[in-house]
Formats: sequence, structure tokens, C-alpha cells
Amino acid sequence: MRHANHTRSRSRRRPQADLSGRDRLPSLTGLRFWAALLVVLYHLSRQIGEIPGVSQTVWYGRSGVTFFFVLSGFVLAWTYDGKAVPAKVFLWRRFARIWPLMAVTGALSVAVWIWLGQTAMVSAKSVVANLFLVHAWMPDTVKGANPAAWSLSDEAWFYLLFPLLMALPAFRSGRGRRWIWVLTCAGVVLVWLSGALLSDVATRVWALDYLPLTRMLQFMLGVAAGLAVARGWRPPVGLWSAVALTAAWHLALIPWSWYTSDADWFGPLQASQLLSTPLFALLVAAAARADLEGRRTGLSGRWTVRLGHWSFAWYLIHEIVIRPWRAMYGRPDDLIATALVWLLVIVVSQALSGLAYHWVEHPLERMLRAAGPQPPRPAEPAVTPAPRTAPDADTPVCPTRPRVSGAGPRG
Repeated sequence: MRHANHTRSRSRRRPQADLSGRDRLPSLTGLRFWAALLVVLYHLSRQIGEIPGVSQTVWYGRSGVTFFFVLSGFVLAWTYDGKAVPAKVFLWRRFARIWPLMAVTGALSVAVWIWLGQTAMVSAKSVVANLFLVHAWMPDTVKGANPAAWSLSDEAWFYLLFPLLMALPAFRSGRGRRWIWVLTCAGVVLVWLSGALLSDVATRVWALDYLPLTRMLQFMLGVAAGLAVARGWRPPVGLWSAVALTAAWHLALIPWSWYTSDADWFGPLQASQLLSTPLFALLVAAAARADLEGRRTGLSGRWTVRLGHWSFAWYLIHEIVIRPWRAMYGRPDDLIATALVWLLVIVVSQALSGLAYHWVEHPLERMLRAAGPQPPRPAEPAVTPAPRTAPDADTPVCPTRPRVSGAGPRG
């Protein structure tokens, strides 16, 4: 009996997840760091040199971008569910979130391209397309200026669609969301199979890997998952089962690559980015559910969350750091040199990312959000005085002291 009482006492004292402020679901912020790391190690393996074991595991780490698309839909649905925010306010907030850092890192990337003498990557068309976030819609501009920023063109398209998706009845009902899960999962398989119809490799890569219309299904599945979790849905697997499934999928790509080429439509490169969509949706939903239930995930530590905040800048900056090193020194000759270059790139790019977050991304986002359109303030509720009734004869009438209300929330 004493042990049972002690157990109940400990369960009552278990700290619940902090759902206020910027990190209401801190494990999702922590996952952002790991997804960004996956992309960084993918580029290091392919552009600097391989480290046995690690490089094979992350050889198709470009799938981290798929994770970000799913996560984006999930977080936006979770954040704006049930909130009457005008579309223009939402779109301005998203512009303030992604555009300033994209513009600054794009300018840095263009400067590096010019310094290296590779001016073909900085045509006026590509730079303008980047600034207007339409560069992923055209094959000749998708990698111009800052190649990593192509995903922001896709995100801009998702943001335009988001208010419409939230208004669709299918997203508002449990049955509708189940159908969206089925149709989007079938859709990504069909998109992958459609690669057989595109014989030109460059066209197929652009259409299946970069085109916003193709990637839209990943965002939609994230929206459906976010609304489902917000309404109490529990994923069929726990967090660490979802992590194991995701890791097993990436490991399965290794033997797949032994028998096919990345240039094949049925190769693991495009499959890794498309067919991983439902796995990432389960992973995000399971991590969010764990946070909501106050369970420890190992993803919400102070430094993990901080690196998660820096992940957007890291994603945009790391390749800019890799590029001049490779141009000046080429690929290292041995394993130790390769590992040292990896470490150097990671440390330098992370340091720059932290500076970019604190000096560019976060302050400019706050400034632009404050300067842009604001949601209408809720009307003050009308105070209806209670009807006066005559006091009982035996009830003494005492003067009451007026209550002084505290300061309300700041607008």
C-alpha cells in the first residue's frame, strides 16, 4: 500500500509538457536539428568525401527536406486550428518567418559564387526568381543563387494553399482526415511511379524532387496529422517505434542502391524523398503526442532545442561553407583528413547559423511581424449589471469596495 501511494504521488508530481511560448512541442524543435543534420551529412558525404558507415547511412539524407515539409504542415495546422486569423495576417507572418534569412543567405551565396568565378549560378533571372520565391517552378532557376533555398519556393506555395486546406470539410472531420491519409500516401507512390514516364533525367529530377506541385502531398499529410493530434488522435506507434521505422527505411536504401543507379526512376534517390512521407508523418505525430502527455523523449533538452532553432539557418548556410572549401582544396585524400574537414564545416556552419538566428532571422521576423497586418482584437465583452433586488429585512446592507482589476494582456 505504501509503495502504491508513493507511486501515485510521484505520478502527480510528474511535470507536464510546457505548452506555452515558442516551444509548445519542444520535441518537434529537437527533431528539426536531427533532420537538418541528416541533410548536412548527406552533402558532406557527396561533396567532401565519405566516412565509412556514416556516409552509407546518410547517403540519401536529402529526405530530411521531406521531413521539413511534413513538419511544416503539422505545426501550422496545430498552431492555427480553431483560430480566426485573416489570410493576409497568416501570409505576412510566414513571409516574415522565411524571407529575411533567405534574402541574406542568398546574398552571401551569390557573393561566394562570384568570388569563385561561377557566375552561371547567379543569373539575373535566378536571383529575381529567388527573391520572389518562385525559383522551384522553373528547371533553370531552381538551383540558382542559393541552391538550398529551393525548398522555400515550395513552402511559399504551401503557405498560399494552407488557408484553403483548413477550410475544406475533409480536413475538419475524422473520416475525412483518414481518407486524406490514404489518398496522400497513395499519391506519393503514384508520383514516384510516374517517373517511368519521364525519360529525360534532368526533367524527372526537377519534376519529382523540386516542383512544388509534387511536394504538396507531403505538406497536406502534415496538415491532416496536425489536426488529428490536436483533436486527440494517438498514432498507432510510439515515438521510438517511429524512430526505428524511419531508421530501418534509410538502412534499407543501402542494399537497394547496390542494384540500381540514382539516375534510374526506380532508384533509391527519389524513392527516399517520396516514399518516406508517411513514416515522417508518424514520427512527427508520435513526438507531438509524447510532448502532450508529458513523457520524456530525449529530444527536448536545452541544447537540442537551441540547435533546432538554428536549424533553418544551418540548412541555408552549410552548403555555402562547403562550396569554397571544395573549390580551394578539393576532396581530402584520406579518412582522417575527411573527418577533420567534416568537423570544420559543421563547427563553422553551426557558429554562423547561431549568429544568423540571433542577429538576422529572429529579430527581423519580430520586426516585420510587428510592422505588418495584425489580427483584429477581440471585442470587449459587454458588462451587464445584475438586476437589483431588495435585501431581506434581516440582511445588513454593507458598502462594497470596488474591485481593481489587474492589467490585461498586452496587444
